[in-house]
Amino acid sequence: MAQMRALHKIMALLSASNIAAVNNSDTRVAGCFLTGIPGLEHLHVLLSIPFCIMYIATLTGNGILICVILSQAILHEPMYVFLSMLASADVLLSTATMPKALANFWLGYSHISFDGCLTQMFFIHFLFVADSAVLLAMAFDRYVAICCPLRYVMILTNEVVGKITAAALSRSFIIMFPSIFLLKRLHYCRINIIAHTFCEHMGIAHLSCSDISINVWYGLAAALLSTGLDIILITVSYIHILQAVFRLPSKDARSKALSTCGSHVCVILLFYIPALFSVFAYRFGGRRIPRYVHILLANLYVVIPPMLNPIIYGVRTKQILEGAKQMFLNLAKGSK
Repeated sequence: MAQMRALHKIMALLSASNIAAVNNSDTRVAGCFLTGIPGLEHLHVLLSIPFCIMYIATLTGNGILICVILSQAILHEPMYVFLSMLASADVLLSTATMPKALANFWLGYSHISFDGCLTQMFFIHFLFVADSAVLLAMAFDRYVAICCPLRYVMILTNEVVGKITAAALSRSFIIMFPSIFLLKRLHYCRINIIAHTFCEHMGIAHLSCSDISINVWYGLAAALLSTGLDIILITVSYIHILQAVFRLPSKDARSKALSTCGSHVCVILLFYIPALFSVFAYRFGGRRIPRYVHILLANLYVVIPPMLNPIIYGVRTKQILEGAKQMFLNLAKGSK
């Protein structure tokens, strides 16, 4: 009896210590819980339908675009290489967010490990910065094509395109990788609920009971040095492009030059306007804009621009339309 009582006492102490450990454990041990869209939980299943359709359309449209560019030798030019990079980044950005969000909407599967949350956060921000860098590269391509047409082939060689690609990926990695260590250095309390469908830098930082001012300033500096700088350089590029276009003597030449830039301008606006609106609404909207509006905008942002980009380029770019027709004709002949 004495041994049994001692054993029960030890088990009780172990159980109490485990409960205390769980209660006092930080988010690194317990993981995080993504609530989905707070305030619209009763509509999760209904909302999942359009998100699922847009995600499938994103995978299909960008997949076809990438296959067309890779399979058609006539499209192996810098402009289309950058476009295939944009399509790849769009697919990865949507895939980094939508599957987890849909699992939450359909199955209520909201738990994610702390390391998994950091991984998702890194890839979301990394791909966003990479997307912005690719848009800048495409603006540079249009600048060279219109302002220096005779030197286009000499300037944008395969080696230069490779260096631009490596620089875009390296910059994205260098900017976003420190954020992992900035989040890991924090001390986390028992709060591990993120009011979102995916993990992002400040959402994780707000779970901490430490001072997060460094994270706030780093996030602002990273945004200014990446997306902010890209917007300025793209604007400068298009100012020079427009000046060069309106100096052309022929009206047809002006129309053709503007047409070649039209698709890219649409994609730029589609990428930056929702992002800037979301940022300013989040920073300055305060309580006037409900939280669920911010979350909806963030989710729409990772599927609508990637879904529409292939449509914009497919409709407005004759070479891609012809390449798609040729690819499908070749597939049809091969299946016979």
